[in-house]
Amino acid sequence: MITRRQMLAASAAFAAATASAQSAWPSKPIRIIVPYPPGGSSDIIARAISNQLAESLKVTVVVENRAGANGNLGAEMVAKAPADGYTFLLCDVGALAISPSVYTKLSFDPSKDLRGVTMLAYSPHLLVVHPSVPANNLKELVALSKTKALNFAVSAVGGAPHLAGVAVERATGAKWQYVPYKGGAQAIQDTIGGQTEVMMNGMLATYPHVQSGKLKLLGVSKKTRMPLIGETPTIAEQGVTGFESGTWQGVLVAQGTPEPVIQRLNAELIKAIRTPDVRARLAGQGAEVVTMTPAEQDKFFNQERARWATVVAQANIKLD
Repeated sequence: MITRRQMLAASAAFAAATASAQSAWPSKPIRIIVPYPPGGSSDIIARAISNQLAESLKVTVVVENRAGANGNLGAEMVAKAPADGYTFLLCDVGALAISPSVYTKLSFDPSKDLRGVTMLAYSPHLLVVHPSVPANNLKELVALSKTKALNFAVSAVGGAPHLAGVAVERATGAKWQYVPYKGGAQAIQDTIGGQTEVMMNGMLATYPHVQSGKLKLLGVSKKTRMPLIGETPTIAEQGVTGFESGTWQGVLVAQGTPEPVIQRLNAELIKAIRTPDVRARLAGQGAEVVTMTPAEQDKFFNQERARWATVVAQANIKLD
């Protein structure tokens, strides 16, 4: 039988171990792995918070772009990294939740090999077209797509913007040809250049090009209108009832990372993303700061995985 004294001793030992882990971390440089090319939403946020983290934690914080396989290359790198909190993943959590449904072969299991730390920001997808496209709303774009071949740029096959486009296509009867890219920045540039006519992409990376007049905005994928672009109707308002999609930037670490480190990292990331200048910068580009506990993020991941699995199955999208 365990005595009360033994229980108190065990509790004290656990508290001491927890305090020790918290105080010892971090003691060396930290790497933020962004599994996409530079210029996308995750990259923008990683670079926005890296200085705040470095200043708060008193260590060097390096942002590394490890693009490939729709974010899976960088995600695998973190999943297989030492579970010590010195290498973490900053990515579109929703896109990562889609991967198990799209890829027939994954060398890691996001649900088992990665642990959520916190969400950082949400930005809806914007439905945009090249300014030369003779459509000013979703209805006109759908009608045009039935009379003229339209190239729809996607940041990656099976990614969240691609599946958002598929969902809109299926709901409206639109017809377009998907053109895959290796990242959102390249997809945006080709749509600006007229090589592709239509795309959906995260507002954070896309809205500056709407402001400059290089892209024409037709709809936003949020359930309700956004104050920043209040005159732009949502896709739901334009006939796709209940439609909502977007990019959810968040942080994950290798499964097995000590809980005290995860909790400390959660607190530091939330403090960094809520810094007034970072929050203002993101808000000015259409990104809303959204934070979560590790448990809340894990729950969100599982919900997104189930939601998009249905869309993937309906569209019959499979990649090796």
